[in-house]
Amino acid sequence: MGHKPMDHKTVDREAMARTGTCASLRRATTDLTAVLLALFAVLWASMSIVPLSAAATETIRVGVLKYGTVNWELSTLIDNGIDDANGITVEMVPYASNQATLVALQGGEVDVIVSDWLWVSRQRASGRPYTFVPFSSAVAALMVAPSSAITSLEDLKGRKIGVAGGPLDKGWLTLRGLAESEAGFDPADENEIVFGAPPLLAKKLEQGELDATLNYWHYAARLEAKGFTRILDANDAAIRLGAEGAISAIGYVFDETWADTHRSAMLGFVAASRQTKALLKTSDEAWEALRPAMKAADEATFETLRTRFRQGIPSRPIAAEIADTRHIYALLARVGGEKLVGPATELAPGTFWSALEDGS
Repeated sequence: MGHKPMDHKTVDREAMARTGTCASLRRATTDLTAVLLALFAVLWASMSIVPLSAAATETIRVGVLKYGTVNWELSTLIDNGIDDANGITVEMVPYASNQATLVALQGGEVDVIVSDWLWVSRQRASGRPYTFVPFSSAVAALMVAPSSAITSLEDLKGRKIGVAGGPLDKGWLTLRGLAESEAGFDPADENEIVFGAPPLLAKKLEQGELDATLNYWHYAARLEAKGFTRILDANDAAIRLGAEGAISAIGYVFDETWADTHRSAMLGFVAASRQTKALLKTSDEAWEALRPAMKAADEATFETLRTRFRQGIPSRPIAAEIADTRHIYALLARVGGEKLVGPATELAPGTFWSALEDGS
């Protein structure tokens, strides 16, 4: 049986149908491709954002004493997310002694520690580029019993004095310089000096075995809360010896070469520290979280520690701090000699981080 020939209209309709089907497939394929590309773009963007954000958050390891007062600031900083807000993550690394933190910094185990500008200046004079950012001007204070007849430096002559920090402590050397200047005697020659651990010296004063103690600020504050009398502190002595204002005794210390390659992170850390200090200076509520760490025996002790900490928050222009530190350094170099400062009789250039001086 022969096939009936198809007419041209039928052929055209089938061709058009096939053409339409192909066009539809092409359109569907194009649409699907567009959707997949859009999904891929969203996925790529989401994948890209997370690593970039993570990369921008740098961890700064801070070596601290396990029960040190610096931890009050750093705990507040971390717990309130102030490090995150400044693009960094702060990690506290505890150590048993100040010497251990120095070793950790020099060995690269931590990025930052808390020390003083005397150590930094001596290191710089020896070619090691450590540098300093002020942390606190809370300093050692000379304390006597409530009933003591000692009310001035002149009354101190011939008395038994407990001194924390050893014979090269800045506060002790400053007190010696002031006694020589105002009272005409050197306590190192005219007094019985007992060097010892801060808590032991505080206890000995309470027990009446010492006539006075020159002790670290927080031990002095605890005595003050018990009614003991504050004769003066190391900053009072420094001002009477020519400084224009309070000098930060301790600060954050780090390798300047490291800071040059982590400048943004270190500036973020400095900003976070300042913001935390502002919070602790104005917010009583922020201190409530610190009560357990402060180990205050009573409300009077808690309030005195808080007050003295706040008074030690640096507020002076950095140029003024540097000028006064240079002045007091020269005095300490004279009194403490090479055992204290090494061969450098002047504060080494760059002891204070240059980024603070240029306003960064």
